Amino acid sequence: MTLTAPDDTVRQLAADRLAGLATPPGALGRLGETAVWWAATQGQVPPPELTNARLVIFAGDHGVAAHGVSAFPSEITGAMLRTFLAGKGGVNALACAHDVSVRVLDLGVNDDLVGVPAEVTAHKVRRSSGAIHLEDALSDDEFTAAYAVGRAVAAEEIAAGAQLLMTGDMGIGNTTPAAAMIAAVLGVPAAEVTGRGTGIDDIAWGHKVTVVQTALDRVGDRTADPYETLKALSSADLAATTGFLVAAAEAGVPVLLDGLMSVACALTAEQIAPGAVAWFASGHRSTEPGQSMALEKMGLRPLVDLEMRLGEGSGAVAAVPVLRSAIAILRDVALLSEVMGDGA
Repeated sequence: MTLTAPDDTVRQLAADRLAGLATPPGALGRLGETAVWWAATQGQVPPPELTNARLVIFAGDHGVAAHGVSAFPSEITGAMLRTFLAGKGGVNALACAHDVSVRVLDLGVNDDLVGVPAEVTAHKVRRSSGAIHLEDALSDDEFTAAYAVGRAVAAEEIAAGAQLLMTGDMGIGNTTPAAAMIAAVLGVPAAEVTGRGTGIDDIAWGHKVTVVQTALDRVGDRTADPYETLKALSSADLAATTGFLVAAAEAGVPVLLDGLMSVACALTAEQIAPGAVAWFASGHRSTEPGQSMALEKMGLRPLVDLEMRLGEGSGAVAAVPVLRSAIAILRDVALLSEVMGDGA
């Protein structure tokens, strides 16, 4: 699959404009770099303002949650999904503050979610995904369905006018398959990428490492194929997220990545569609070691580093004001030639 990269000619024009601003050379630091990236993804200089940023939260449960890898029970997933729909989650507060739309979808919550709007549950693939250290997360048909949902939802959000996309996650136990996905791509042992998720203690962490490594050993050489990795080690929600990211890159719409789950899916998306990462920026650095390793592999540096580990897309949304600041710099700061007049 060959992707169209952000416009190199526009990137150079943006870099030239940045260099010509009435600011000391390099004074804007990474704000300037981010502004140039945004301009290239938008194909124009000065770049347009960011007025339509859209977050999709893909929710799902994970079979490993019943095997001692999380500090919380899987029942929390459905409860939090309802909280998001009520507009009372952590990410809702951030999204409201920063003018980001939020859409919530159930891909694999282990609950029938009675009373929840039909559009939220319309794409449900199954109730919970398989426990990855014992069995594949998804069957062939389930994987195909989940991946297709992600692609279709990206297309819907783009058709609705999205200039910037973000993905959020909700699912107790989801850091376990995400860690396995990253380990599979990077070819490293579980201990290097496995974090503490919701805050487990040392004993639980050691057990979680064993679960991730057992999953990797079970799958073996299948991890050479990103689709097989998704079927074996991810979940309905993570497979959908990966499809969403691939579709966004194919359409040339930039994505601001969130934490571990978002980055695990982005790393896998790059395996499926080489060059996809050019359309991705990193919103924040989470406390999970696997996220930092995956970001380094993709050559991405986070816009903010606030030691967050909430998930939900919250880190990406928290970084939106930084992106808007970068855009404003390239749009609204005078050129030095304008300040100094024709004789500059």
